[in-house]
Amino acid sequence: MSGGARRLGCLGPLRGGLAAAAAAARSGSSGSTFAAMSSQSHWLTAEERNQVLCDLKAAGWSELSERDAIYKEFNFKTFNQELNIVNVRHIPKAFGFMTRIALQAEKMNHHPEWFNVYNKIQITLISHDCGGLTKRDVKLAQFIDKAATSV
Repeated sequence: MSGGARRLGCLGPLRGGLAAAAAAARSGSSGSTFAAMSSQSHWLTAEERNQVLCDLKAAGWSELSERDAIYKEFNFKTFNQELNIVNVRHIPKAFGFMTRIALQAEKMNHHPEWFNVYNKIQITLISHDCGGLTKRDVKLAQFIDKAATSV
């Protein structure tokens, strides 16, 4: 399949998307969540792809050669960050970062691949339901970069 034909769109979210739509239908919801989720799963046009990859590469993301995905590694200076919360002495900085990403990914029905050891986190983004890079991956990558600067 040619690259242009392949990037027309992904119309069938398989990971939770159909179940979410069925649940919305049963509860009488409008299904706008399913529509929003589907629209985020669309492939990028060639122009969009070139632009976002340029922007993401400038932010430290790299394209994986073995599959249609993006990758970035985050290294924190320290593992612990002092917090002024009752009964909490230290909270892992890397863990807090991952928690923020996990909560956002859940809202987006996204499933990032990651690996964490001490203060290092490696993240790969790919829309598994589409088999490649989509607008949803770009949106999560942008969120991740924003979260990394606020930690």
